[in-house]
Amino acid sequence: MRPADIFRLVLLAAIWGGSFLFVRMAVDAIGPLWLTELRVGIAAVAMLLYARAAGFALDPRQNWRPYLVLGVLNTALPWALYAWSGKYIGASYMAILNAAVPWFAAICGTIWLGERMTWRKSLGLALGMAGVALLVGFGPIAVNAEVVLAVLACIGATACYALAGVYVKKRAGRLSPRALTVGNLLAASVVLLPFLPAPPPAAAFGWQVTVAVLGISLLCSAAAYLIYFRLIADIGPTRTFTVTFLIPVFGTLWGALFLHEPVGLSTLAGGAVIVIATALVLEVGRQRPALRGAG
Repeated sequence: MRPADIFRLVLLAAIWGGSFLFVRMAVDAIGPLWLTELRVGIAAVAMLLYARAAGFALDPRQNWRPYLVLGVLNTALPWALYAWSGKYIGASYMAILNAAVPWFAAICGTIWLGERMTWRKSLGLALGMAGVALLVGFGPIAVNAEVVLAVLACIGATACYALAGVYVKKRAGRLSPRALTVGNLLAASVVLLPFLPAPPPAAAFGWQVTVAVLGISLLCSAAAYLIYFRLIADIGPTRTFTVTFLIPVFGTLWGALFLHEPVGLSTLAGGAVIVIATALVLEVGRQRPALRGAG
């Protein structure tokens, strides 16, 4: 990869790792559902303006179904689960648990896409569960029912991402990633409306909450997608997916620097085990046979 590509990859990981920091900064003041609605709503407006400027069509009448499915599975539900989790666990925990996305992608791929469950993937899944147990059971925060539920919510969010990936491959592969991004953000902002509680008071939007809301929507959701698309175009999806390994590093770093979250040996050890498990599930370093042409 060129130095510019490496810079963009690290920058993307730093931005996405910061989303968990912003959740922790804002969720107690405005609640998880309002935080999620503001995140998707502001990001949707920004990406819609980008779509108009870039000149690509959304065709909502024809593509409303995939936009709606992905709006729920890929955006509204997982982002709401992460926002709720932020009330009980730290940014580092959420960032580390986010690395479980490839685990569920492997399981869903085996069930619905006919992909083979190799011994590396099986070992990675078992090791990943051990890493979660190590992270939660011996971490620096006291374990109670809320903490356990928050961890399960984060893991549930990663399962949503994996299911969304399966849906894209089976039903929405013909649509461009940019159109899917804008469409699912718009759909998510509409889907969340009936579930919103009473609006938070204006006093809740202090400078810290305002920075967090704008940061998570414009930086972590809108701008990050633009970097993501550029990376896929320049270095391909497989290399771009290695951002999964860097997000826990930045999520833990931002939580420690800005929120003074404790980072004990158990957090580092659990995080390392989870990242190793993810590498096994992704079969990093495995030599794949070259594709042969038809005929």
